Amino acid sequence: MAFTGGCMCGKVRFTIEADAPLTARACWCRACQYVGAGTGTANAVFPRDKVTITGETKGYESLADSGNHMTRLFCPTCGTPVFSVAAERPNAVVVRLGTLDDPSALAPLMTIWTSQAPRWACFDPNLPKEAGQPAPPPVR
Repeated sequence: MAFTGGCMCGKVRFTIEADAPLTARACWCRACQYVGAGTGTANAVFPRDKVTITGETKGYESLADSGNHMTRLFCPTCGTPVFSVAAERPNAVVVRLGTLDDPSALAPLMTIWTSQAPRWACFDPNLPKEAGQPAPPPVR
């Protein structure tokens, strides 16, 4: 199975040759609230070697609350946040679910960093919740 997607203007495109992500999470850490313009983000993690990216991306590097050294990649033309990578896990790439051509193809399996969410945040009652960062998924 392949997943495809890209940024809003179409200059960044990707194909993921995997049947399923390593994990998928809704994240409410403070950094994701900035990326999500006030909401959390919905993300799926894939092995890096399963993701093919075309087009130019720009990155912003920062230290996450988890302690990971993150680079958040976005389209320099339209500004769409598309990917994140952690220096501590170079074999994995985080893909924003909203950038999938079919954003219903994958859904979060849990909600993380609920301790940093604003009071008005809505959580899916059917998903497990973590106050902070859970252990990273193993890269297959």
